[in-house]
Amino acid sequence: MENVFVERGRHSTFTWESLGDIREGRGDLGEDMPVLVYRLMQYTMLDELSRAYGEEQANEHFRNAGFLAGSEFAKHILDLKLDFNAFLASLQKHLLDLRIGILRMEEFDPETGNIVLTVGQDLDCSGLPVTNENVCNYDEGFIAGILEAYTGKKYKVREVDCWANGDRVCRFNGLPV
Repeated sequence: MENVFVERGRHSTFTWESLGDIREGRGDLGEDMPVLVYRLMQYTMLDELSRAYGEEQANEHFRNAGFLAGSEFAKHILDLKLDFNAFLASLQKHLLDLRIGILRMEEFDPETGNIVLTVGQDLDCSGLPVTNENVCNYDEGFIAGILEAYTGKKYKVREVDCWANGDRVCRFNGLPV
């Protein structure tokens, strides 16, 4: 595999290829890791960005990173040519298989494109203490990136229910903009 960091000149420019060959590189340890490790990276990164830029700007950076991840995930993992129901079923299966969460669609208006999704046992927040806030900004961007890659329309996705807000499922409203 080509060295994408040297060729592009910046290790901070994301490409799908920069994820590397995880199976080869982690032959003995495998591809899986505990959620604790993921959250340790996520929440320390958010803490550092919040100190540097303020909480709102840090959340926006997380949404943007999630959007990039969702777009690339959709382009490289999902079949964007499937009809809507098959696409949703495929997305549900991939999110379950990768242990990201259990996706359910609550509402979809085919005329407007408005969508309400829930994610149960969410990777980002299930089990967090109740802090009376919605914390899944990365997921907002991730879902928006997937929806835009599939529909070709820009989406604004916001979390309306969250484990950290006392709910037991994360609920997201997606609206084309």
